[in-house]
Amino acid sequence: MAPRVLSNFNNLILNTDTYKHSHWNLYPPGTRHVSSYIESRGGSTPALLFIGLQAFIKQHLLRPITIDDIDEAEIVTRQHQIPFNREGWLGIVNEHNGYLPVEIEAVPEGTVLPIKHVLVQIVNTDPKYFWTTSFIETALLRAIWYPSSVGTTSWLAKQLIRESLERTSEHPEILRDVLQDYGSRGVSSQESAALGGLAHLVNFRQTNTISGSLAATLYYNALNPGISQPNSEHSTVTAWGKEKEVEAHRNLIKQYKGWPFVVAVSDSYDLEGTVDKIFGIELKDDVINSGSTILVRPDSGDPATVISETLEGLIRKFGSTTNSKGFKVLPDYVRAAQGDGLTIESLKKIYAELERRGLSAENIFLGMGGGLLQYINRDTFSFTQKASAVNINEEWKDIYKEPKTDSAKNSKRGRLALVKRDGEYQTIRREEAKEGENLLQPIFRNGHLLVNHNFEDIVARSEQAVPREYYKPVWITPLQDEKNGLKN
Repeated sequence: MAPRVLSNFNNLILNTDTYKHSHWNLYPPGTRHVSSYIESRGGSTPALLFIGLQAFIKQHLLRPITIDDIDEAEIVTRQHQIPFNREGWLGIVNEHNGYLPVEIEAVPEGTVLPIKHVLVQIVNTDPKYFWTTSFIETALLRAIWYPSSVGTTSWLAKQLIRESLERTSEHPEILRDVLQDYGSRGVSSQESAALGGLAHLVNFRQTNTISGSLAATLYYNALNPGISQPNSEHSTVTAWGKEKEVEAHRNLIKQYKGWPFVVAVSDSYDLEGTVDKIFGIELKDDVINSGSTILVRPDSGDPATVISETLEGLIRKFGSTTNSKGFKVLPDYVRAAQGDGLTIESLKKIYAELERRGLSAENIFLGMGGGLLQYINRDTFSFTQKASAVNINEEWKDIYKEPKTDSAKNSKRGRLALVKRDGEYQTIRREEAKEGENLLQPIFRNGHLLVNHNFEDIVARSEQAVPREYYKPVWITPLQDEKNGLKN
């Protein structure tokens, strides 16, 4: 007999918490439908960017469940000493061709909206399978909270950078090229890199996370979603030896002469010496005549201090001009890049320090790794999925949780709708929404994808103007501090 082939994690019946398998017979008699919703209950900022649902649907819900999946799931649940609803899963295969009998509706992906509003709503379509709504909570919620949290972090960084460019630069059009995703090696899995990477690409096109570009193409029909550039690393510098560091950098410039951007990691030994003596003297003509923009990149130290001092060192050697806003700008052929230790907090400090020293934000490009893809969890924005309505014997009734020990975990009640009235989002009861007013769109029903978002449309949606209050807590400039009588 041939050995059994395992699911390779594609078995939807096993993509859940073990205890979910014991829930199908715990609902009240006569239960026909269960309706649940997903929201962010809170976070450090007032708003978030919604992304990730279509990727989950295409990866997991458009593949039918099979008898082999059921057999495997039964073996695994028995091993876990947990009951298994074989009859229920066989019914889904026989009556629904293996597709989950559920409807999922959601706000359009790429939407930026305040926290504490319904983002996704799911309900079963066949009364026999009311238990499916909450069965897929684990997989569905994870598919939403992670990319949405990364996308929000990236979006907040974008607002910070955008405002700094508007204040100190004459070239705000470079915005989508400023922040690169360096996070692939710092996440827990390639799937995380893919989902987090595609979420970042909604806001910026620069990435070193190839998985993110692949995911944007696979799940969202993206065309050329991300770009990068030649970039040395410590191994390609130190392999030449300390005494030949200048040759390592000269070779980089020579090999990639004429490329739009070339990034030179510059602190394998002595950053200040590399800036002053190697790039500023020995390779000065090479930099000027490279036909590229050479990015001198420190990779250690306090980010705000190091990047500012690197810029000032380059200005001493290559000169600068003062733009119409009164800030110094390096010649086009040289810039600085920072790719170590970046978080939203360190970005605040970097741009505040640049502004304090009279340096334009257009002088720097950035790479964000763990601070972008890994320094988050489900509690960062307090994502949750909760059942809010149940239909028993053809009558809908509200259900909710209201723990006395934590009012922040109070859940919403009833079948929900998301509307926008007088410019403000509101989550209301479904029956209170006027015709055509509900912003939640049916996305999936009974194995069919009803809306196929294109990546370019998601990007455009994310760039629509929003109230500054959505991101205001992210950034207070030094100049604003002075005006408000605050001390740094």
